[in-house]
Amino acid sequence: MSIELTSVTNDMYQVSQRIDKASKEIFKLAKNKAEFERVYREALAKEIMQLRADGVQATLIPDLARGKVAYLKFERDLAKDTYKAGISALEAVKTQASVLQTICKYQEVL
Repeated sequence: MSIELTSVTNDMYQVSQRIDKASKEIFKLAKNKAEFERVYREALAKEIMQLRADGVQATLIPDLARGKVAYLKFERDLAKDTYKAGISALEAVKTQASVLQTICKYQEVL
């Protein structure tokens, strides 16, 4: 079974384009992840300070503060997991490129 070299090289070009696009997207996802982390931490700190100022019992403050900013924690965790998924997807595309390179080398030997 033979695969045409032009088909393989075309596929390799398409995969390289996907890698380039994915690499740029990873940087956006990383920035988004960091931004949500910053927003969450700032809101949590503000909430803790407000609860202290309101005289809430010290042992209750961490749980109450986290409860009030839970929506931000969700956004932070979603951004983190999206970033990890993006990294995994990029690795899959890199593997595909490697397979195509192997096929190309094998075809050159034949």
